[in-house]
Amino acid sequence: MTPALLAGIAGLAALDALNPATIVSVALILLAAPRRPGLIALATVAGAALTVFAVGTALYLTAGAAVGAVEGVITVLRFAAFGAAAVGLVVAGVRRLRDRPRRPVALPAWFGPWTALPFGAVVTAADLPNAFPYFIAIERLVDAGAPAWQGLLVLAGYTLVYCLPCLVLLVVGLLARERTRARLERIVARFGQGTVRRSVPLAVLLFAAAVAVAAVPFLLS
Repeated sequence: MTPALLAGIAGLAALDALNPATIVSVALILLAAPRRPGLIALATVAGAALTVFAVGTALYLTAGAAVGAVEGVITVLRFAAFGAAAVGLVVAGVRRLRDRPRRPVALPAWFGPWTALPFGAVVTAADLPNAFPYFIAIERLVDAGAPAWQGLLVLAGYTLVYCLPCLVLLVVGLLARERTRARLERIVARFGQGTVRRSVPLAVLLFAAAVAVAAVPFLLS
C-alpha cells in the first residue's frame, strides 16, 4: 500500500464525491423537511455511505471474482437506473397532457430518519453505474494485493471522502437555518403556485426521451 496508490485512490474518491444525486437529495431535505431536517439529511448520508462501503467491501473481498462481479453489478444497476429514469420521463410526459395546479415543494409526511436511510442507500446504488472512479479504485486495491484489513480501511476512507461534500452541505445548512428557510419560502412562492399548462409537444419530447434512455443500457451491453 504505497503513498502513490493512496493518493491516487484519494483523488478518485474526491472526483466521485461530486455526486449530484446524493448532494441534491441532501439539499432538498434541508430545504423541505418540516421537522428534524438535520437528522433526516444525516440519515440519508449514512445510507449513501452504507451502500458505498458495503458494495466496495463485497467486491474487494471477492478478489479473484472482482472483475466479473464489477461487470455484473454495473449491468444490473445500469438497467435499474436507466429503467427508473425512463419510467419517470413517461410519468412526466403523461402529466403534461393536461392542466394541473402546481404543488408546493414538500416531502411526504412519512419521510423521516428511518425512511431516509434506505432512501440514501437506494439513490446512491442507482448512481453507481456512473461511478467509474469507484470501480477503478477497487480494481487498484485488488491489484495491489494488500491485506484485507488495509483494503477495508482504504474503502472506509474512500467512503468518508465520498460523503464529505454532503456533510459540509449539512453543516452549512444547519448553521444557516434561517437563511435556508427563507430560500425555501422563495422557492415555494415561485414554483408552488399557479397552473402547469398542458403541452403536447413537450409530452411527446418526454416520451421520446424515455425511449432513448431505456435503450441506453442495451446499447452499452
